[in-house]
Amino acid sequence: MNMMDMFGKMKEVQSRMKDAQENLSAITETGEAGAGLVKVTVNGLKNVLKIDIDPDLIKPDDREMLQDLIVAATNKALSNVETKAREQLRQATEGLLPNIPGLNLDGLMQ
Repeated sequence: MNMMDMFGKMKEVQSRMKDAQENLSAITETGEAGAGLVKVTVNGLKNVLKIDIDPDLIKPDDREMLQDLIVAATNKALSNVETKAREQLRQATEGLLPNIPGLNLDGLMQ
């Protein structure tokens, strides 16, 4: 592969990555904790979109447990959406770059 072809491919990769990153806001995942008592929905940009809390959990005595469940559900949702986002970015650049050992495009997702 000559240098001009490589630069052309890199421009195409940049364009596809930009498009894929713009589409990350459309990817959503929901994490649950406490057997579904707390649900947190996030998008591929790692923004929390929604928190659902079962009304039975909203009691002053259960405040610490509720906080723990929100954290657990948020972490689960973020983990799930990261997997989806990585897959979308992988698909967006599939076939554009040669298989180069050690080349990691994960930093482009942030």
